Amino acid sequence: MCGITGIYAFNEVGRFFSINLQQATLQLSKRGPDFINTSLFHRVNLGHTRLSIIDPNPESHQPMTDSTERYTLVFNGEIYNYREIRQKLQNQGVEFTTASDTEVVLKAYIHQGVDCLTSFDGFFALAIYDNETSTMLLARDRFGIKPLLVYQDEDKLIFGSEMKALIRFGIEKSLDYVSLKHFLQLNYLPQPFSMLEKVRKLPAGHYLLIKGREDQEEKAFYEIPYQGTASSFSGTYQDAQKTFAQILEKSVQQRLVSDVPLGSFLSGGIDSSVIASLAARHTDKLHTFSIGYKDEAFFDETNYARLVADKIGTEHTVFSVSNQDMLDHIDEILNYIDEPFADSSAIAVYILSKLTRNHVTVALSGDGADELFSGYNKHAAEYRLRQNNWQVNLVKSFAPLWKKLPKSRSSTIGNKVRQFHRFAEGSKLSVKDRYWSWATFAQEQEIDRLFTEKSLSRLNQEVYSQQKEGLLSHLQNNGVVDFNELLLTDMQLVLPGDMLTKVDLMSMANGLEVRVPFLSHEVVDFAFSLPAEFKIDAGYRKKIVQDTFRDILPKELYQRPKKGFEVPLLKWLKSDLKELITKDLLSDELIEEQGIFKVEEIRKLKQKLFSSNPEDMHARIWGLVVFQNWWKKWFA
Repeated sequence: MCGITGIYAFNEVGRFFSINLQQATLQLSKRGPDFINTSLFHRVNLGHTRLSIIDPNPESHQPMTDSTERYTLVFNGEIYNYREIRQKLQNQGVEFTTASDTEVVLKAYIHQGVDCLTSFDGFFALAIYDNETSTMLLARDRFGIKPLLVYQDEDKLIFGSEMKALIRFGIEKSLDYVSLKHFLQLNYLPQPFSMLEKVRKLPAGHYLLIKGREDQEEKAFYEIPYQGTASSFSGTYQDAQKTFAQILEKSVQQRLVSDVPLGSFLSGGIDSSVIASLAARHTDKLHTFSIGYKDEAFFDETNYARLVADKIGTEHTVFSVSNQDMLDHIDEILNYIDEPFADSSAIAVYILSKLTRNHVTVALSGDGADELFSGYNKHAAEYRLRQNNWQVNLVKSFAPLWKKLPKSRSSTIGNKVRQFHRFAEGSKLSVKDRYWSWATFAQEQEIDRLFTEKSLSRLNQEVYSQQKEGLLSHLQNNGVVDFNELLLTDMQLVLPGDMLTKVDLMSMANGLEVRVPFLSHEVVDFAFSLPAEFKIDAGYRKKIVQDTFRDILPKELYQRPKKGFEVPLLKWLKSDLKELITKDLLSDELIEEQGIFKVEEIRKLKQKLFSSNPEDMHARIWGLVVFQNWWKKWFA
């Protein structure tokens, strides 16, 4: 895994910014601590930081230029089928000088052009420059596993794996208030948007071909082959299980290719347990890793992880951390994040990645299964709502009670009340509005109330509405929405914006590469060929995942409620982090000086947080804390 950055200068003014290439590249050193290098051309400059995984020899360093010195590549990712592609190219007379997947990517582009992107099974963000035609290609993998940000003005186009590289080039920093509104609702930035104007993420499965300021072509090279409500899979449920087992095991096998030590995360949930179990079949002694909470039994799942490790025979390590251990890392995490991201489970992922990196360089994870196979609470809620039975009507009838009762994610009863309340309120909405309500922490008018008049004047509500409609384009306000359309929305909103961003940020901050077997395009294509009833029914979620691998997992995993990878954020905000809120990032003085938010509205949120019934206020406050820290870092 690596970090990439570069600049395409449209004129002499743009070329002036190229002097910052070296410093911009150094900003990505945590992503690639093994080697840093740059390549300079008249119009284009490229930078690369390397984390050596496959063929760590110097000949495979980047930027990599072909023997004719016409094409140069910077590449962040892994191509798991590179050996097959290499063999096909060799059969056509193409010669190779390294054993790396990097050279395969470069030679594939030279001989096939942009069509080569459809042959890559893996994850990547890349740039290839053709020095003869002054053409640069930017491309990003099918599902947005690897990040690629792009800034453009009239003089230049700058790209990079992280915002800090773009900022170090000296780009214009102007806050995007529409993106800020999205962020304060979701606690992450939906792609392709960015917190800075003129910066965006290249959409997943897209490429951008640049020949000049006015000569650019952006196209999708992949779209999820969803067939609507009619499933394209014609076999039985048992046929589907057999096919699924084969293609997922193939995906896991491919992701075991590495010239450095490799292990697997093991949380104790179904998804990571399936991946670890399949990996253990093809590894002499797989090393698995879990994080446990010394002080928080409610959040600890290490007993289940140990059950799995014992059953599949892995060398298992549990990192048992205290609240203080996690709190000690918060400043480190906040300072590393160079664009607001407030999924609090990132704290645990960061610590798990940091400790895992002491043992291995690559880790497998179970990310992606929830979005593909209906694994979230909101999926179960939507399914139950459609049953319209007496239990559903009972929960709906008690809506006034749920509204009054205390709600909290930190206790079993409080969390159940919270879920009942959201369920009852969501039942009054259309499918599209319900999806958005269940995906967000605050309604639009609640966010608008936070802004000063000056901020509201900079917030284009029409653009916000257009962007929101685009994010929910697979859902209709009227009529029945197929469950796969809900999952497709998750794949394009939640997965790249939240889950994959979290894993990439927190793992790469520690020089750890994380691979996600559920996001092989073969697995994804298969998942969206299945009817909804193969994924969810009245009994349980991720039906085909659970049933297919039931024989290889401990039965105890099937007798427990699903838990997210959470941390006791509410408790921290009301105690250890209280001064961070009251005297620093959300202090009246800073809010007043900053001028983005109304002091009195922020006060109301703080009062709600410290009340006896904070509900989900800890998530909203954490989003504000993360944004404020980011703003102070780049704007104060």
